[in-house]
Amino acid sequence: MSDIVRARRTGKIEGEFVVFLIGMRVNRWWKLHKVFQVAAAMTRMQKELGEHPELGFLGQESWFGRTTIMVSYWRSMDQLMRYAKSKTHAHLPAWQKFNRTIGTSGDVGIWHETYRSRAGDYEGVYVNMPEFGLAKAGSAMAAEGVYATAESRLGAA
Repeated sequence: MSDIVRARRTGKIEGEFVVFLIGMRVNRWWKLHKVFQVAAAMTRMQKELGEHPELGFLGQESWFGRTTIMVSYWRSMDQLMRYAKSKTHAHLPAWQKFNRTIGTSGDVGIWHETYRSRAGDYEGVYVNMPEFGLAKAGSAMAAEGVYATAESRLGAA
């Protein structure tokens, strides 16, 4: 377990970055083999991205349940799109297999949302938390002075 930082902190990433939300939903429990197929593909992608920082992946947080969610941070939209379309990395073959073996059957749902963030257009605060989210993907700093309030963090480009 990560150590709790007993302080009020915020996170920062220099320049533009991308927040990418992705997940799946178990629709038919009796088709668990298909759920495992999707989960295994995501695990392979996470491992690959963690081993190759040059791909632009900065970090992620995940939650699991009937609907899963992974919040990930990327250096740029170009790098995210390049990874998604690459024939030499794990995503495109996994996506093609999903379309072949699950497609629109209704067995397993998948989803994603993508947000581009610019300096001054985001803020966050973490109190009594381990390194987490944006502060873990970028850098963590004390939430004081110009970073003390949400309003000032949003204007502290």
